Amino acid sequence: MILVSACLLGENCRYNGETKPNEFVINYLKDKEYIAFCPECEAGLPIPRLACEIQGGEGQDVLDGKIKIINMKNIDHTKDFIKGAELTLAITKEHNIDTAILKERSPSCGVNYIHTGSFDGNIQKGMGVTARLLHNNGVKLYTEADIASLTKT
Repeated sequence: MILVSACLLGENCRYNGETKPNEFVINYLKDKEYIAFCPECEAGLPIPRLACEIQGGEGQDVLDGKIKIINMKNIDHTKDFIKGAELTLAITKEHNIDTAILKERSPSCGVNYIHTGSFDGNIQKGMGVTARLLHNNGVKLYTEADIASLTKT
């Protein structure tokens, strides 16, 4: 069983109400069991919503209580993102999921890169909150760009 960011499968769950369907992910999953999941939606954030970014660090810093996740109007959504990460982890445990395909650059699902926190479109190395929590619990993480790696396993 694989956990997949719902937006990569065409679900309109992104902050702007749009989707990011990825044909490589969709094709890869055709003969596999998977669960589509959006941590932000499961935590109760609306669609659409203002963009949120991690401020001055990455997902581990948020989990450690060192920094916050705010939206473009400086409203703190840290608790929502942590709740979404915890709900995602619960799903992986409930279904014995050991692999996830997550949306890169997301404050929740970014595996290698996230936005810098300045809402200017720039990115930095780091993991989103959900990605970091899953990683800390032994889930293998891939992005939409990593599907070639999955086909070799």
